[in-house]
Amino acid sequence: MPEPSPAYDISARALLRERDYLVFWISRFAGSLAAQVESVALGWQMYALARQTRSVEESAFLVGMIGLAAFVPVFLLTLPAGETADRHERKRVLQLCLAGEIASAALLALAAWRGFASVPLLLGVAVGFGAARAFFSPASTALGPMLVPRPLLPRAIAWNSLAWQTASIAGPALGGLLVALSSAHAYAAAVVLYAISAVTVSMIRKSTRPQTQPGSRWTLMKEGLRYVWRQKIVFGAISLDLFAVLLGGATALLPVFARDVLHVGAEGFGLLRAGPAIGATAIALYLAGHPIRTKAGMFMFGGVAVFGLATVVFALSRSIWLSLVALAFLGGADMLSVYVRQTLVQLVTPDAMRGRVAAVSTLFIGASNELGEFESGVTARFFGPIGAALFGGVGALIVTGLWAKLFPALRKADRLE
Repeated sequence: MPEPSPAYDISARALLRERDYLVFWISRFAGSLAAQVESVALGWQMYALARQTRSVEESAFLVGMIGLAAFVPVFLLTLPAGETADRHERKRVLQLCLAGEIASAALLALAAWRGFASVPLLLGVAVGFGAARAFFSPASTALGPMLVPRPLLPRAIAWNSLAWQTASIAGPALGGLLVALSSAHAYAAAVVLYAISAVTVSMIRKSTRPQTQPGSRWTLMKEGLRYVWRQKIVFGAISLDLFAVLLGGATALLPVFARDVLHVGAEGFGLLRAGPAIGATAIALYLAGHPIRTKAGMFMFGGVAVFGLATVVFALSRSIWLSLVALAFLGGADMLSVYVRQTLVQLVTPDAMRGRVAAVSTLFIGASNELGEFESGVTARFFGPIGAALFGGVGALIVTGLWAKLFPALRKADRLE
């Protein structure tokens, strides 16, 4: 019997036959690994510098400030970045962003090696890193669907998530080991990984320039915002992620839990950082082979609810092993909801609009991650790290129930095809 046409074959083998997608996947993995290593080193170094002269609560607040510093440029630049991704060659945009990330990691490596690292310098580099990511995320999100046939898109999204989550396991563990040697080693490793990502993305052969869009830059940005607002499934999905993760950002406080709650040091910090990714990778591996077909909305809401419950367990735990289990469940639940959201959004969005919709999604996700870190730092300043994590988990559960009532179309969303 002849093999089915690749246009209709949606198996993993069919995806692996897409050469440009493979190099894109490698680039995504290397870049994600670099970002994780850099993030671990940045958070640990900030906390270590702050603890030399400040209390636990004040130092936790400064760790949260890294998230705010990275989010400000995302907030200011995301909409122009989406328009850029819909008007210019997306591969070229990624190359320029990776060049900026290489420069930021190299500066941090030099500062750590020469001994002139400081709190203002770390915050300033976080701003530059956020500016590069503001343009990187919409271009990367919009580029992926250009490299695979549409029937393979749900599986490709699962594999994209697998690349990210695998890097999220290896990255924190590698970062923790390297930080135990020195922060300079961790930042130098990030430079090498970013360079690998830049080289592999340049190997994409297909044209990555979107169809030319008429109108001014402001007109195109307004079109993207209007589209997201009118598509209630899209708006509900990305706003649910925004508020749930904004409140439940306990992972931002892991340096505090590792050092002053669980007392496990830098090596334990690396394990804790890997915890969410362990669960997320397990779910991503399953979804890569068994994509969700029906009851997509219910899967998404269920994932966010488990995310909130796991955050509560982590807040109350005093054992590193129970904390790791809670973080693994947290990461797996988040992976499930992210997979459904990304698939829903990309399936209903035309290619000409993907950059701008991805930009709005990036803004919401950036707010949930970076502002979530800031929110955790602020609440930790007043309620302590345990109270902050507990507050976030309960808040995520409340948001889940509220959004299920506000967006019935999202709750009833069925097929991911």
